Amino acid sequence: MSEPDNPSSDAVEEVEEEDHAEEIGEGGDSQAIANQLMKNPGVLAALQDKLCSIVGSPSGYIQSLPKEVKRRIKALKKLQNEVINVEAEFYKEVNALELKYAPKYSQLFEKRKEILTASREPTDEECDWPSEEEEDDEKDEEGKITPASQQGELKDKLCIEGAKEAGGDSEEKKQEDVKGIPSFSLTIFKNVDMLSEMVQEHDEPILTHLQDIKVIIHDKDHVGFTLEFHFEPNEYFTDPVLIKLYEMRYEPGPQYLFSYEGPEIIKCTGCNINWIKGKNVTVKQIKKKQKHKGRGLTRTVTKQVQADSFFNFFNPPAVPEGSESEMDEEVEALLGADFEIGHFIRERIVPRAVLFFTGEAIDNDDYEDDENEEGEDQEYDEEADADFNPDTHGKPNECKQQ
Repeated sequence: MSEPDNPSSDAVEEVEEEDHAEEIGEGGDSQAIANQLMKNPGVLAALQDKLCSIVGSPSGYIQSLPKEVKRRIKALKKLQNEVINVEAEFYKEVNALELKYAPKYSQLFEKRKEILTASREPTDEECDWPSEEEEDDEKDEEGKITPASQQGELKDKLCIEGAKEAGGDSEEKKQEDVKGIPSFSLTIFKNVDMLSEMVQEHDEPILTHLQDIKVIIHDKDHVGFTLEFHFEPNEYFTDPVLIKLYEMRYEPGPQYLFSYEGPEIIKCTGCNINWIKGKNVTVKQIKKKQKHKGRGLTRTVTKQVQADSFFNFFNPPAVPEGSESEMDEEVEALLGADFEIGHFIRERIVPRAVLFFTGEAIDNDDYEDDENEEGEDQEYDEEADADFNPDTHGKPNECKQQ
């Protein structure tokens, strides 16, 4: 006769548990039974597997741990608190460094503004920077080699023709009259998805007058930063500068200690815009019909409501005083988006404005991780394709009946 199959590990564990229970006796207390079971390798292995399966899930794993382990976890949390405090000190030092280097940045950004607003034309030395378009033009010219004996004549001819065209071509004259870099800020706003969602069609003519965005860092009252939007004189509002102030907290909040990820914006304040009559794009007039309950008469009334506009950015919802839990979800979402936009303008748009204008910064953001994604485009190799048939290439495959 063949030997009986070995029972499963679960069955073995059950039998062993019963045997130990008999050894201890019915009179043994529960602690003695538990101690005896914990000496069994099979029981320990099963318990370990069970604990591993619930690690990281809200299933009571932490509560089920022994007191000694919970005590060690408390020690780790206290250490984590010290790590966060060190991290907060680090970010304070970073803020001090930002204040130290702010004047150097301001000098460079002021030169940028001078070029944008055509208050100063850059020198040849300042324009000495490689351009992909110029490199392509040089390659095209290299393909058209002119004999050395004719190069002098060709150069003189080009100079004469160029002078004639400059004197007679009105289109080129018109291009020469263009000052600075038109629609610089508007182009950036439309290139960045986060900002383009805010910009409405009626905002675009106004944003063509935006000349510069400055970041002012605060280190005393209202620690944080201010965004200054500088506009040239325009027909929409009388303010030369629109401001948005962001207050920040560098220390971790007591309620969200372990969710600390660095300085966070806790409040923002906008400014009143002095719109010229009839030019306020942040409001619109709607007509609404009202019916009298008693008489049954209907009348049409005009009501003013808020309109979608980028300039609502300067009228953010107020943060309620006290606990953040009092804030409703809609306001919390609006403020979260506002904080993200303010931070992005400060950290990315202002320092790298020209790269967002040309789209180079956007390309880097969009394609940074594409090389690791599945389904990456590859070049097609006809010879490596076993199903490739040059006679039928480009024609749909016929369905074959089985």
